[in-house]
Amino acid sequence: MRQDKQLLVITHLSQLVTLITGFGSLLIPLILWVTQKERVFGMDEEGKKIINFQISLIVYCIICVPLILVFGLGLLGFLVLGLVSVIFPVINAIKVSNGETPRYPLSFNFIS
Repeated sequence: MRQDKQLLVITHLSQLVTLITGFGSLLIPLILWVTQKERVFGMDEEGKKIINFQISLIVYCIICVPLILVFGLGLLGFLVLGLVSVIFPVINAIKVSNGETPRYPLSFNFIS
């Protein structure tokens, strides 16, 4: 296994591809994780965190859909999720580059 902080940073930042293409925030980190988890030190752990975060965001978005009918709470939920989906990948990419342990709050552990 090799140490590759840059690839870990890229994996965290790859979640932001949705801002450009409209999709891929789960797909690109998933591909990087599956192909590199045996080769890069720390990729398995970081990849699981990212995949769990992205799946959690999808679950939260599904929950927000019916909440739109309740005083528009779903719209507020979508706004918060949009901000969270941009802020935490950037913060965690910075943490990884500094050798710190990143974490994604409010993530379910689908993959452990």
